[in-house]
Amino acid sequence: MIRAVALDVGETLIRDDRYWSSWADWLGVPRHTLSALVGAVVAQGRDNSDAVRLLRPDIDPTAEYTARETAGRGEYLDESDVYEDVRPALTAMRRAGIRVVVAGNQTVRAGELLRGLALPADVVATSGEWGVAKPDPGFFRKVVDLAGVRSPGQVLYVGDHPANDIHPAREAGLLTAHLRRGPWGHLWADDPAVRTAADWSVDSLHDLIPLISNTEGRPSLR
Repeated sequence: MIRAVALDVGETLIRDDRYWSSWADWLGVPRHTLSALVGAVVAQGRDNSDAVRLLRPDIDPTAEYTARETAGRGEYLDESDVYEDVRPALTAMRRAGIRVVVAGNQTVRAGELLRGLALPADVVATSGEWGVAKPDPGFFRKVVDLAGVRSPGQVLYVGDHPANDIHPAREAGLLTAHLRRGPWGHLWADDPAVRTAADWSVDSLHDLIPLISNTEGRPSLR
């Protein structure tokens, strides 16, 4: 039985548009240029921060992040960044008695902003707060701890990125759902390795609701 649902943040709950657009504006490059480079490096299996390094090879991302915050042009989130299905789907999960955990590879500041949105979740945590990030197994151990379950197999982890979400969560013993959302979700949606690794493939968070009460038969949403 699924006792808890844990969800990635970027392109699962929150749109990444603002994040990358703000970086492009800060660097003084066209938004499409940076967006395209992010897609290219991720498709190559590289970290998305490499897109910024392609534009500025000598950049220090940490120092630049601090400079942006100091200039009042740092991270920001509001309701327009939240996907439309997030609040109703998470609310339905909680009403069904499921513990909802939000946990992704974000900064400490992003954690504060996410909690400020008052999402219908029992707990919100980020890799920046934990000091360990996906795909490290330690990240998923913390997810299971927050879920408050007896075993990892009682947690369903939902995300769009195979390398950061689906494969490491599965290896950690969690159930997984690959979400066809955002560039990475669409890019790998039909990849045989992803479809094999994921317990389910879904197009919306609403598709998760039937899974909560029926995991024995494993309904096929692939």
